[in-house]
Amino acid sequence: MSEDDAAREETRERRRPRLDKAARHERILAEMMATPTLRVGDLAADLEVSTETIRRDLFELQERGLINRTYGGAVRPFAAEPAVTERHGMMVAEREAIAAMAVKFIKPKEVIAIGAGATTTHVARRMAAECRDITVITHSFSVATVVAANPTIDVIMCPGRYNAREGMMVGAETIDFLQNYNVNRAILGISGITTDGLADAEAPAAWVYKAMMNRAAETLVVSDHKKFDVQALAIWAHIPDIQRLVVDQAPGGAVARALARAGVEITVASRR
Repeated sequence: MSEDDAAREETRERRRPRLDKAARHERILAEMMATPTLRVGDLAADLEVSTETIRRDLFELQERGLINRTYGGAVRPFAAEPAVTERHGMMVAEREAIAAMAVKFIKPKEVIAIGAGATTTHVARRMAAECRDITVITHSFSVATVVAANPTIDVIMCPGRYNAREGMMVGAETIDFLQNYNVNRAILGISGITTDGLADAEAPAAWVYKAMMNRAAETLVVSDHKKFDVQALAIWAHIPDIQRLVVDQAPGGAVARALARAGVEITVASRR
């Protein structure tokens, strides 16, 4: 590049309009979707503003619950879910489609461990309607109540400490109890999935899910698409630990690539 060309390029750079605050916030959130960790210095250079301006932007985004600030930058916020009674009324059509597909993998005489949650309760309802001669092990009262309507399904309820918000048993006694059983299939929900792994917003539930997974020959995860690229508090599995994912939409980006590398079977349930 000649000196004249360089001078013209420098002039264009000086004349380039800076983004306003709303546009900066949009760019920061877009960057956060692409990478889970951002640095103040990198954002300031990219957006051509001072580090103090970026710090103010990050403070405002944190106040809105869209990011978590860290020393020198920001990370994605952890997933926080409403209580299970509220979640039962959300994304009903998607969860029903996922449940209808998930039960197709269950065979007679199998032992199924099923975790707590809104999506897994939809699965349990389908199991009660369509499955026969299986044994269900669960720590969820809603799951146990639903599947018990089918007299051919034996229900084993885990002991433990009762979590009223989620309607489930958790704790060391729950985990110890699960060690006594061999399981054909664990059917588990998630609060979020990233390349770091599968996680739940409730750490005590996460350790129960991990115990169920470790006792199962196959782990089948049921999730709607809003859990993709979402971080939650407690990681209970890494992507290569699971065998099957049943979803309402196929994941994309880094999560899709990680699932493909691990050989996880992805089944997309279509809504009728």
